[in-house]
Formats: sequence, C-alpha cells, structure tokens
Amino acid sequence: MSNLQLIRSLVTTNNTKIVLLVMDGLGGLPLQPGGPTELEAAHTPTLDRLATEGTLGQIVPVRTGITPGSGPAHLALFGIDPIEHAIGRGVIEAFGVGLPVGEHDVAARGNFCTVDAAGLITDRRAGRISTAAAEPLVEKLKAVRIPGVEVELRHVKEYRFAMVMRGVDLNADIADTDPQIHGVAPLPVREHSPGSARAASFYNQWIAAAQPVLRTETAANMFTLRGFSGDPRLPKFAETYKLRAACAAMYPMYRGVARLVGMQVQDVAGASAAAALDAVRSAWAAHDFFFVHIKPTDSHGEDGDFNGKQQIIETVDAMLPALLDLKPDVLLVTGDHSTPARMQSHSWHPVPFLLWAPATHRPDRSTRFGERECASGGLGTLPATDVMPLALAHAQRLAKYGA
Repeated sequence: MSNLQLIRSLVTTNNTKIVLLVMDGLGGLPLQPGGPTELEAAHTPTLDRLATEGTLGQIVPVRTGITPGSGPAHLALFGIDPIEHAIGRGVIEAFGVGLPVGEHDVAARGNFCTVDAAGLITDRRAGRISTAAAEPLVEKLKAVRIPGVEVELRHVKEYRFAMVMRGVDLNADIADTDPQIHGVAPLPVREHSPGSARAASFYNQWIAAAQPVLRTETAANMFTLRGFSGDPRLPKFAETYKLRAACAAMYPMYRGVARLVGMQVQDVAGASAAAALDAVRSAWAAHDFFFVHIKPTDSHGEDGDFNGKQQIIETVDAMLPALLDLKPDVLLVTGDHSTPARMQSHSWHPVPFLLWAPATHRPDRSTRFGERECASGGLGTLPATDVMPLALAHAQRLAKYGA
C-alpha cells in the first residue's frame, strides 16, 4: 500500500484550516564561514515567536543529495512522490496559464532567446525581455501552421511561453532544444524512444516554420523548447485528502502545479506578499487548505542577491500577523528547495521547516527560525512528502490506523 493509499483510507473531515506558506528557495548558506544564512540574517520577530511556540525541523525535497527542480519539489510538498510521479515543465506552464493538455497532447515550455548571424545562442533568455515585448511575438507565432497537428500557444511571463501540440499518436518522450549553454545552436528535437519519433518530427517541422517569423527581431530572434510532457494525471487533493484546497501564487508555473493537483487557483492582484494574503483572505470561508507561494526569495537567490533575499523574508514576516488573524489551526512555513545566494542556483541542502499548531504541536527548545535551529529541531529531518500527513494529523483530520 502506498503512502497516498494509506492517507486516503484514514482521512476524515472537520472545520479546521491549514495554511502551507512556501517561500520559494528559502534555504541558504552563509556568505562567509561562520556567518548567517539569508534566513538567519533576517529580522523575523513573528517567525521567531512561532518557532518558540511551535516545532522546527528540516525537509529533504526529493532524496538526500539530489538538487530538485521546482515542479518535483512542490509535488513532494503536496505529498506526491516526485520520482514515482514525474512531471515535465511544459505541462506545468500550460496548466499555469489555463491551457488544457489532453491525454494525447504534448506540451512544452518555450523560452525566447537571442542568436547571432551564425545561429549560435548569445543569450538564453533574450535579455529577459518584458512581457509587453514578448506578447506580440507570441501572437506572431500563433499564426504558424503545419499539416497533421494543431498547435496552441499562450504567453506566460516575460520571455516565456507555453505550447501545446495536439494530434494522433503523439508521445512526449522527446528531448529539449535548449542546450543550457551559450555559443552553440539550439538543438533539434530528438526522440528518446521509437514511439516518440512522430512527435519529434512534428515539433521540428513547426520550429522550421516558426523560425523565419522572428528572424528580424533584435533580441528575441529565436526560441528554445524544453520540458516536453503530457498530462501526468496526478492524485487530486479533494479525492486524496478531502480538502477544499486554494492556491495563492503569483507565478504561472506554481499556479500550474496547483491546478494539476486539483486546487482552486485564486486571483492574486500583484506580485507582493500582501497581494497573496488578500487572495487567502477572500478564499478563507470557502476553503480549508491554502497554498501560499512567495517567489522573490528564489529569484534573489538565483541572482546572488543575499540582501534582497533577506529583505523578502523580512517582508513575509511582517505580513504574518495579518495571516494569523485569520486563525489557522495549522500553519506550515518552509520552502520548496534551497537557493543559496552564494551558489546562485537551486541546491541539495535541506530546507528549514516550521510547524505551528497550537492545539496539538509539541514545542521543542528552538527560539529562532533559521537553518541551524531547524537542523536540531524536534521534528528532525523529514522527507518533504511527510509534510501533508503531518499537516492533516495536526488538523486532526486522520483517523487511527488499526484496532
């Protein structure tokens, strides 16, 4: 019996409210040996109070030593083993912008890029062109047609777009065209298995037809495609956990992951923690689980901006009293993975985790929310897939197992 099967057999319903607050890329590293991490350097009086009252630990997103992508890391937080249920970036992006992906469709994430006269990539993100500059380019690409399949495109954000190809006998087991480095040309789409040759051929035909549309552009004169995938048919929150789940996320990708597991995605008017809180507040009466996603912690980490990441954590801390005013029964604060500014990338390091559930938690000796305190916290080191069972247990939504 899998863990999800066990949980499904034990789950019950009541009127408790659970909040999962995810500061993307929360975990960090000191800039100098012995120094503080971004979280430890931040002034966080509310998080420190919750740490004192609650229980700390740390979570491993996928497996020890494995650096996770954002999609697998969020699946784990939602209680779904990301190795057993692999998902591609394409379907996440498509779901994030409301683009349906059927059973036999193949979705991909597109990145506008810049190539030189020889067709070699000089900027994988086309100078991070603005949404206003990218949207007209997506509209141009929508006009590209090839026989045998239907193609639907939708802009995502800045230099990114989502693409879905629909046809007969399409298989998503095909390779990305993004070589992940500069100075080389975009790769052709290649099949990973004999059954995916048809999809690879159609995608190569579409790329060949689309390339001339962008040739005269200065920055975004080409694109790459990655994360080819179909609908993974993931377990849904309502069926597995009997939760009416809502998502307050600013970025389309995280809205996509939430939709894939059956959450109701709320409108977030802006890109601030306060805007996410407003979305939670408006959904409070109709839902009992709230996934709140804060992106800029990760963005600053990837940019190597230690101070910027620290300041975002402080902004979230200042927002927390208003969230607590809603009186959640269980509050979980963590990240999907670590993104140390020192490394400017995702990393394999465990992620700080805070559990606050006044009616049921067992306080440890922690007094601050930071990596060192979490490493010695009462919850120890947990797989991220244990977050949902732990949340349900403290919300008293799990029945006893066995006689």
